[in-house]
Amino acid sequence: MTVPSSLTPYLSIVIPAYNEEARLPQSLQEVAEFVATQAYPIEVVVVDNNSKDRTHAIADEFAARLPYLRVLFEGRQGKGAAIRAGMLAARGAYRFICDADLSMPIPEVTRFLPPQLSGYDIAIGSREAPGAVRYDEPPHRHLMGRVFNTIVRLLAVPGFQDTQCGFKMFTARAAETLFPLQTLDGWGFDVEVLHAAQKRGYAIVEVPIPWYYKANTRIHPLRDSLDMLREVLKIRANSRRGMYDS
Repeated sequence: MTVPSSLTPYLSIVIPAYNEEARLPQSLQEVAEFVATQAYPIEVVVVDNNSKDRTHAIADEFAARLPYLRVLFEGRQGKGAAIRAGMLAARGAYRFICDADLSMPIPEVTRFLPPQLSGYDIAIGSREAPGAVRYDEPPHRHLMGRVFNTIVRLLAVPGFQDTQCGFKMFTARAAETLFPLQTLDGWGFDVEVLHAAQKRGYAIVEVPIPWYYKANTRIHPLRDSLDMLREVLKIRANSRRGMYDS
């Protein structure tokens, strides 16, 4: 379902979804309630990443009654592939990557928008910046995240404490320039995009958020940590070949 051209969205909310039939109904209901309270036009783009359950059907049911919601299908497996498809299909002046579990409550998206925040190209939700609060996260998950962030800061994206949080805002210009450069379909996609952004001199800020750990996370600690390390090394190799240069 397409937003009328006369209502070009101010904000796009892009939600990647893989086998999310259990969580998606509640999350989309919360998004709909948020949209209803805002004065500016918003579009919601749900990207079904080749789900094997009723994810696509549930999203279609919401799209049938919410004219601002679109459902896309991305057959290439991986969160990065779904995000790239959604961010390039979005039309908003600001484009927000939003995890389907809403581990950051959706009303907190206003932290990333004027008048609360301006003068940036990319704003990344941070669970480590001063003022951020984590709720119910197991110690081993926190430790895993800190180890990986250290690797990211050393090899790819220096200067930021949390590159892996699933909530990030891009201006339209930044999204339309950076996501065509993305080569990774897996978990390391956001490290790649942020690395390319730094190479090109984009203004990036961290935004402290409240974040609630959800037990049925899609991340497999050991397997995905190894995959992300391999992807960081691939980003370094791509960068040496000039793939992210202006």
